[in-house]
Amino acid sequence: MSALFEPYRLRDLTIPNRVWMPPMCQYSAAPEGPETGAPNDWHFAHYAARAVGGTGLIVVEASAVSPEGRITPYDLGIWNDTQVEAFRRINRFLVSQGTVPGIQLAHAGRKASTGLPWKGGAPLGRDDVHAWQPLGASPVPFDENHPVPTELTVDQIQDIVGQFADAARRALDAGFEVVEIHGAHGYLINGFLSPHSNRRTDAYGGSYENRVRFALEVVDAVREVWPDDKPLFFRISATEWLEEGGWSADDTVRFAAELHAHGVDLLDVSTGGNASGVRIPTGPGYQVPFAARVKAETSLPVAAVGMITDAEQAEKILANGEADAVLLGRELLRNPSWARHAARELGGEVHVPDQYHRSV
Repeated sequence: MSALFEPYRLRDLTIPNRVWMPPMCQYSAAPEGPETGAPNDWHFAHYAARAVGGTGLIVVEASAVSPEGRITPYDLGIWNDTQVEAFRRINRFLVSQGTVPGIQLAHAGRKASTGLPWKGGAPLGRDDVHAWQPLGASPVPFDENHPVPTELTVDQIQDIVGQFADAARRALDAGFEVVEIHGAHGYLINGFLSPHSNRRTDAYGGSYENRVRFALEVVDAVREVWPDDKPLFFRISATEWLEEGGWSADDTVRFAAELHAHGVDLLDVSTGGNASGVRIPTGPGYQVPFAARVKAETSLPVAAVGMITDAEQAEKILANGEADAVLLGRELLRNPSWARHAARELGGEVHVPDQYHRSV
């Protein structure tokens, strides 16, 4: 059997194949009113199409644990019951197609309060009705265009830890089977991890041990409320592509072992996003070596992401033992039925709805 279409078991959950969809923001939620942050018909159609196409696990886009944790006013959130009910509708359909529903819990930190990316994605001006003041590990802006974030107090840090736990409870109520904590791409948790953005001098800054403290507190709080039979993922930027002064691949390997000890079941390995103006050497599978290193040097399972586009490439990553699963982002935007096409090419099996049997 194709490695790509072998089931994968984590704790008591079996995911039907290794073709997974990573979180990709749609920026399509209502920015105000009672439906703020709630998924709508766009989100239903978007995720349903990938489930019908045979994707084994869909991790719903970054969903903020609080209103100020959104990247844009149009982000999804999971801080109230209206949002939970809207997620339930999507999850019922995903499960009906044999797809496992997951969600990424997120806080944008110093990269919050920006506009729509297809309109430039610039930080919102103070006079914008939807703008708010970003929060961060330290008063260090992401770049010259972003405002200086307000440095979080210790009490505020603990409040956010609680918000992640509350969001995990709501995720369970909404029918999600996997929770992923967003610790990558320059958002709040990544901002604490990296010495490039964390200039604190208290228990949450300075040494490696202090900089990972907030992330581990979030993991512990989420793991405490997330059922023991359900897996917990963590997304990380394995490197910031900085020659010095940033989070490194060595840090990632060290941290991966700690995450595993704290109850994380899989590391979703990405890179970059916390340092502006950095040139990243992209190319097919350019982030896979970072996932492969974590897998080789720790006991924590990993998923690889980054310009994985064709079936043979994905199969090779798994067959070579570089990752336990692949996450296809832009390729699944281009082709919602990628998994079905790959199964045909590799001789694997994937769920096909009865209504589509004539297409097999």
